[in-house]
Amino acid sequence: MFVLAHLSDPHLGPIPEARISELLGKRFFGMMNWIGARRRNFGAATLAPLQADLLAQRVDHVAVTGDLVNVSLPAEFDTGATFLSSLGAPDRVTVVPGNHDAYVHSALAYHLEHWAPFLSGDNTHPGTPIDRDSFPFVRRRGPVAIVGVSTAIPTAIFLASGEAGRAQLKRLEGLLVELKQEGLFRVVMIHHPPVGERPFHRDLRDAKAFQRVIERAGAELVLHGHDHRASLGWLPSPDGQVPVVGVPSASAGPDDARGAGRYNLYRISGTPGAWRCEMENRGYAPGESRVAERGLKVLIGA
Repeated sequence: MFVLAHLSDPHLGPIPEARISELLGKRFFGMMNWIGARRRNFGAATLAPLQADLLAQRVDHVAVTGDLVNVSLPAEFDTGATFLSSLGAPDRVTVVPGNHDAYVHSALAYHLEHWAPFLSGDNTHPGTPIDRDSFPFVRRRGPVAIVGVSTAIPTAIFLASGEAGRAQLKRLEGLLVELKQEGLFRVVMIHHPPVGERPFHRDLRDAKAFQRVIERAGAELVLHGHDHRASLGWLPSPDGQVPVVGVPSASAGPDDARGAGRYNLYRISGTPGAWRCEMENRGYAPGESRVAERGLKVLIGA
């Protein structure tokens, strides 16, 4: 059995000091959002016990689906790298970026530089620069293939949308077909949800194109963040319905309106054509300050 943990959107704080010139434009509004709401609702007091619980599970791998930072200041990416390292070695932790990790054009390369060991594929040679053309990447771990997709693009003020892009989706389809031929359980990591309805300023612009890739090539599991809510959707594929799972922010307080801080465990077993995947929710519940099991569900198999 392979055990995969999934967490997302920790929005690590506090925001570091910055020069006035660094806080012009979109970063200014992001800073106001942090001061007005995020710093009260998200924090280490919530995240630390959740992280300790995750580490106690002794999982095989950890998937982090983005938004580690807030306004993409340079020092935030050092904090992000420290957080990823605290979850495990780079070969056991995989991250994909979120919209906050590419908040402005000037910061577009920061996550690629600082988190390279955690978002490089099996075939990436050490020291090779990583850029947007490096996505999607693949990490084969036992019976599981982890496929990282980037939807992180700089956007205008008040926009939090994302886009994979035609070239990346074309590569993704080829990889998914190849990995199926290898008999691997394919887990696609993406920050923006590829299913469901949300306002245009928060959506995945090419969600329909992503859905068509899954419909043609298939996958076993799609993991995302962004909404700060627990969610379960489905996409059609040649082999049946593919579960699409979102988690709340890992650092959201127990009484957060969109969902208390949680992470998911996926217990994967079986063989091609007869896979089984059980999902366990772990985290907080409204009014409670302890991390515990909050639900079990079989996603694939009997």
